[in-house]
Amino acid sequence: MRALLASLLWSICLAAGAAGVDYPPVRQDGAIELPADHGAHPAFRVEWWYVTGWLDAVEDGKPLQLGFQITFFRVRPGLQENNPSPFAARQVLFAHPALSAPQHGRLRHAERTARAGFGLAQAATGELDLRIDDWTMRREAGADGEAIHAHAAGRDFSYDLRLAPTQPVLRNGVRGFSQKAADPRHASHYYSLPQLAVSGRVRRDGRVLEVTGRAWFDHEWSSEYLPAGASGWDWIGINLDDGGALMAFRMRGTDGASLWAGGTLRRADGSVETFAPQAVAFEPVREWTSPRTGSRYPVAMRVRLATSRGPLVGELAPLIDDQELDSRRSTGAVYWEGAVRLSTGGKEAGRGYLELTGYRERLRM
Repeated sequence: MRALLASLLWSICLAAGAAGVDYPPVRQDGAIELPADHGAHPAFRVEWWYVTGWLDAVEDGKPLQLGFQITFFRVRPGLQENNPSPFAARQVLFAHPALSAPQHGRLRHAERTARAGFGLAQAATGELDLRIDDWTMRREAGADGEAIHAHAAGRDFSYDLRLAPTQPVLRNGVRGFSQKAADPRHASHYYSLPQLAVSGRVRRDGRVLEVTGRAWFDHEWSSEYLPAGASGWDWIGINLDDGGALMAFRMRGTDGASLWAGGTLRRADGSVETFAPQAVAFEPVREWTSPRTGSRYPVAMRVRLATSRGPLVGELAPLIDDQELDSRRSTGAVYWEGAVRLSTGGKEAGRGYLELTGYRERLRM
């Protein structure tokens, strides 16, 4: 029944373009104001809140490294908006939690879909407060300071984590206006909180582990994200070992060529550099083929950045190859979302996540 509901809701979302709804555009003069903009922007077509990170634990006296991610998506389908029924799907929510462990060999993940309402699913406005049943992501301020709390559970894993900011917000693009194509209609409001200090618990194979680590939080909202001719994107968010942070992305065409690119680098000294499209290049180094879907992903990549202080070349290597996330029962997409190490000059320089979408088929948003 849940799979049938998810399929129905996703079909409704894909039909939104025929609904004639006027979604607001992303404007260059739309300043991001926090904490209010941590909350949802329900007038826009699509929005997501995204946390990824690396966790350290000890199991049976041995060090253990894990990758985790949790994403909440909000979609405004643009149908039945005048329907007074509380069952009308005016806002649809999806969530994906996942856990990567070398000992398991493949990504563990789960997914949920729900209409907003009934006290069971919400994306609150004015503050970060997301819920689908007992899966939650919310910002809280207490005696020990501000933090984001995230809780989710799959069939064979769960986690309850506290993510404490250690740095100011990082506004990507031009003051949070992140362009995705030559036509500025294709853009998002986009900010990040890198270098989050993580603490909490992870349940894995029936065992509870105390964990610490570093994480990255992203929040984007848009009405026209993918430009015409784009099949998907490659994206990285890397917490650098020196305390800096790197975000970079490229939009890919159906032929695999780059249509647009961008990025933001915060150096250890706090200075921030924003990259123009020609300053960012992603080069596949090694591919992995999924035994389940047959999709081929460039899980090892080389990233080249033309910075104001000279060229920067980084090598991305995955924690494990099999970090494919099959979300066809919720968002309808199959993509690769994985923990990676960044090396420069043969030495590890940071850890974060690589996202590869549109490799199985063109991503639909």
